[in-house]
Amino acid sequence: MKIRISVSEEKFDLVSKYLTGHGVEISEDAEYVLSEASRYPAFLTVRDDKKDRMRLAAAEVIYVEAFGKEIEIHAAQGTYYALDRMYQLESLLDPQEFLRISKSVIISRKHVKKIRASLSMKYVLTLSDGTLVDVTRSYYNDFRKFFAI
Repeated sequence: MKIRISVSEEKFDLVSKYLTGHGVEISEDAEYVLSEASRYPAFLTVRDDKKDRMRLAAAEVIYVEAFGKEIEIHAAQGTYYALDRMYQLESLLDPQEFLRISKSVIISRKHVKKIRASLSMKYVLTLSDGTLVDVTRSYYNDFRKFFAI
């Protein structure tokens, strides 16, 4: 049996040795793929305007914004409301795709369309829906690392 492996570089050698030791051939043109399960959910449970619970694909999220205890999740198809606190949402979202840029905002990397430097260690971002958000000084260095600036 041939299997293609799709795992992190750190685990590739370990998984490869284990499988070949059990008679499995590793090949890039294999019909079957063995991959790691993501620890980040593909969907978030949110509320819509009518307070109904629904599932929203994490990939659809443009940004998340908190107003006190009320948390809005902005997506291309509309605004939804979170059932979780901001810190819980931050831990649910993939850190390779999402970044907290202030105490009240988390953004999606793929929805950042423009980055403009501002005064006193800040950036102003333009998102895909036209929204402008500020990267605050507390999150300045994390933002620069995230976007390799």
